[in-house]
Amino acid sequence: MSYFTEQPVTSADKTFFQLRKDIVEGDIQAGSKLSETELSTKYAVSRSVIREAINRLVSCHIVERKANVGARVVALTAEGIIDLYQIRESLEGMAARLAAKNMTDEEIADLNTLLNSHFQDVKNDESYYQEAGDVDFHYRIILGSKNNHLISMLFDGLYHLVRMYRVQLGMAGPRVSAAFDEHKHIVQAISNRDEELAEMLMRRHITYSRNNIEQKLIGLNKNS
Repeated sequence: MSYFTEQPVTSADKTFFQLRKDIVEGDIQAGSKLSETELSTKYAVSRSVIREAINRLVSCHIVERKANVGARVVALTAEGIIDLYQIRESLEGMAARLAAKNMTDEEIADLNTLLNSHFQDVKNDESYYQEAGDVDFHYRIILGSKNNHLISMLFDGLYHLVRMYRVQLGMAGPRVSAAFDEHKHIVQAISNRDEELAEMLMRRHITYSRNNIEQKLIGLNKNS
């Protein structure tokens, strides 16, 4: 069962999900100011619905409010990724260790099936895009840890901010096949119930991903 439902219950939920997706995927640019009036026109909803959505996005850490500025999408920075990925390396490493211990055989089989479906995308394209939720490799492993405090810290606190960096800077180019191979090795360690190896491989994977994204950010800053 998913930790959070992606099925909108109300029209406000639908607007929140769409606005969050547009921010995570870069359709609304990182660092840009959010205008309630413009967004209410764009999404054809009231300003109060937009205001509620923005408040929820602040809780997801992908939007910030500043005095005399208003609401802005967070900027993607080298400093930001270092802070975020240091925490991510530690927590997701722990999640992989616990997943190797706590995932059922059926859940591990499903994880292998998921990875096989990803292989087709990686083989046919130079990107490794994964929707939020159950088709996201990292989401499955976090959920597989079965530790509710850890799940809450990652999903409520970091998940969509991490996705912003991954989707906009880390899911294309030469890194794609290497990242997929790292995922394969992590799943193999989990399948073998090798807790220590699963944690080490996940931590290493996230470090490599951070280095890749840092290099992309440096390149973008040089060109801007």
